[in-house]
Amino acid sequence: MDQQPGFSLSVSQNEYLSIGDTEMQAIITITAGDPDGRPGERQTPAAVVLAIDCSGSMGQPPTKIAAARQATQAAIDAIRDGAFFAVVEGTHQARPVYPTGDSLVAATAETRTAAKAAVRRLVASGATAMGSWLRATEQLVAAHPAAVRHAILLTDGQNLPQYRRDLDEALAACAGRFVCDGRGIGDDYEPAELERITATLHGSADAILADSDLVADFTALMQAAMGKVVPDAQLQLRTMPFARLKFLRQTFPVERDLTAFGTVIDERTVGFSTGSWSYGDEREFHLCLEVDRADHAMNEDIQACRADLAVVHAGSTRAERCVRPQPVIVHWTADVELSSVMDPKVAASSGYGELAGAVRAGWDAYRDGDTGRAEADWGRAVALAAGKHNSDMLTRLGRIVEIIGDPADGNVRVRPGLRPRDIFSAILGASSTTRNPDVPPPDRDGSATAKRTCPECQGVSPADALYCMDCGIPLGEPA
Repeated sequence: MDQQPGFSLSVSQNEYLSIGDTEMQAIITITAGDPDGRPGERQTPAAVVLAIDCSGSMGQPPTKIAAARQATQAAIDAIRDGAFFAVVEGTHQARPVYPTGDSLVAATAETRTAAKAAVRRLVASGATAMGSWLRATEQLVAAHPAAVRHAILLTDGQNLPQYRRDLDEALAACAGRFVCDGRGIGDDYEPAELERITATLHGSADAILADSDLVADFTALMQAAMGKVVPDAQLQLRTMPFARLKFLRQTFPVERDLTAFGTVIDERTVGFSTGSWSYGDEREFHLCLEVDRADHAMNEDIQACRADLAVVHAGSTRAERCVRPQPVIVHWTADVELSSVMDPKVAASSGYGELAGAVRAGWDAYRDGDTGRAEADWGRAVALAAGKHNSDMLTRLGRIVEIIGDPADGNVRVRPGLRPRDIFSAILGASSTTRNPDVPPPDRDGSATAKRTCPECQGVSPADALYCMDCGIPLGEPA
């Protein structure tokens, strides 16, 4: 089996709070590195499902179902030998078309040929019930608990009202079971629905601008899925009695609120699945704690929370802690100069969802026929994207508005003859984030200052810690 990547965990924060402050905010960075500097031949167990919308609307125009057939065949070609896979036809029900049973099949030259033959027979007929597609995927990958489990879902429509509750229940049942990338094709699907699926299942969502683009997109998605080497990594947050988790949001490379998706480990610890990982992946999370100063002295470092990482390596179903835990510290002070400084990484992640909200608000206004309000909202989105140095988002917004002058000023004019798919591309792209060049890079080591060893539990804490980050006993003043 291929070597597993080494992980690092670091915390960026300004630990100083004024006397009246009751919130501590921090950025947690997780990085999956290559233990030897370069990956070997990957033999990570993998189980993948292609869930393809074959509802009647996929035939209107027929280029959509034709593109779906071509793209699915291209994705099958990108599955490496030995990886397990299946293709599911999605309508008002889910029907595995290859293999036709309730299990996956290993990829070989023969099974790929047979699968592509089955895909060429797909036709557009029926309604849309994406919850059933997700349930079928979960049932297929369930027999491979130690593999990297992945799905690619394509849709061109919306769940009928009678199937929406089933989608809610399916998402609850599938969360943490596999990762799902979603793509929308055409002009009639609901981007918020696609985004909710992929946010819950730790995947990416995007709009296909031209039907002919789907082949390259599906190929890239499958190649990325084949490059995953860790099925899941769980960020575990253990709060002290005086602290309470207010929210946890992933802020890079995709923005999503994880607060509601935590799994209770014990009365003070909550774990959050982060999905599958490849070599070199890096993700950032914005943590906010509510803290109570009662009975705590001023001018002391106090651990409010401990961040751990438990990784499920390929070939196993057991999560193992693999990095040194990192503390989130609070330090109440009367020194305004200390408490008024915002950590640059926390500052960069502030305004979570503002860009996405502006794009969606513009879509709502445009759909209501209020072009003036749409221009105001989309102009605000352009200014926000410019401020975040997000060139990809500026490109997406440039398809729906003409940017007049400096993008930072937010002066725009709605382009005539807009296609909904261009707007959907901006909506779905607004959750992807980029590095701001003004923000310092993360501390990949996370251990440079960890030099104090606890005499009781032998845990290692930062050099200036007054309490052990593992067992909490006082360590005394630093030397």
